[in-house]
Amino acid sequence: MITEERLSDFINSFDMGNTTFLNELEQTAIQTGIPIIRPQMQSFLKLLLAIKQPKQILEVGTAIGFSALLMSEYGPKDCQITTIENYEKRIPIARENFKRAGREKQITLLEGDASLLLGELSGEFDFIFMDAAKGQYIHFLPDLLRLMPLGGLLISDNVLQDGDIPESRYAVTRRDRTIHGRMREYLYELKHNEQLQTDILPLGDGVTVSVRMK
Repeated sequence: MITEERLSDFINSFDMGNTTFLNELEQTAIQTGIPIIRPQMQSFLKLLLAIKQPKQILEVGTAIGFSALLMSEYGPKDCQITTIENYEKRIPIARENFKRAGREKQITLLEGDASLLLGELSGEFDFIFMDAAKGQYIHFLPDLLRLMPLGGLLISDNVLQDGDIPESRYAVTRRDRTIHGRMREYLYELKHNEQLQTDILPLGDGVTVSVRMK
């Protein structure tokens, strides 16, 4: 975790939590080892949703549906969410969670490879949340930019990889060097792309917030 643990615990102690359903889903995810967004990221997403009030939300990386359900709960009541997941074992679990929460009409789950599905999407999404395979972020970016209107937000989670990304590529294990290089490339592109204004925040495991300016 990038944020020092003692500070994280102190900050999280003020949090009011989520709905009963989301709290139960979070506990299930923790007990079964399924990764979901961390408490600080949950709180940050709620804040961004309150500020932006998005109508069309795109999520890349559904997992069991926790973050999509959080956005449906704390975003505008009439917002529509499209979420993409490629891991077959988690897709039916996410669908069941959407149904149990009564959100199946608000959340559309697309099954398959995001690199293909993103190219098939049209229209505009004023709020995009990326929490998928970290080595693919840089490959998704051209389609995400195409789908973002002026003023649209792109939020990318886990961009600092437990503190590995700031390190030299030789300081990370050989098997992680491809992800390390691609994430550095992604961060560079976000900060230098003339269409975007981006900040990199040491929140949780690292998050970027980008605004489409041109």
